[in-house]
Amino acid sequence: MIIETERMILREYTLQDFNALYEIMSDAETMQHYPNPFDKERTMKWIEWNLQNYKEYGFGLWAAVLKETGEFIGDCGLTIQNIDGEFLPEIGYHIHKNHWRKGFGSEAASAVRDWAFMNTEYDCLYSYMKYTNIGSYSTAIAIGMRKVKEYPDEKNGISYAYAIKREEW
Repeated sequence: MIIETERMILREYTLQDFNALYEIMSDAETMQHYPNPFDKERTMKWIEWNLQNYKEYGFGLWAAVLKETGEFIGDCGLTIQNIDGEFLPEIGYHIHKNHWRKGFGSEAASAVRDWAFMNTEYDCLYSYMKYTNIGSYSTAIAIGMRKVKEYPDEKNGISYAYAIKREEW
């Protein structure tokens, strides 16, 4: 499975992505809106979770690679997430801090949104994040999502959920 954007290729994870992913997920600044940065074990479980998602659902988070250089810069994709007690299709994204504020998150998330509406039956797609994660909800807004919920969350304290319906797409 490959999604191509103007500047990136989104492709399935492989175990060879471990080192590049670990650099991102173990970084305290990048992971400031998570309870903790990931250690090596948690990073490997992240890849394995996505490999399982591909088998189970036909989608997951995909590795984001720059076309021009082949550099792994993060991930973006569709997963099923528990959002305030409901299991919903969620567009998630993580971009290496060296590539923040260059439009990569919204470029990848837009491509995933389009793929999801063209290849699944979902009538609504979500993104959720810790209330302090301005970059994440700015990306959700940039791809046409609007805030639909604010709720207490054990992991985040307070989470925001953004969504876009098929008819709004």
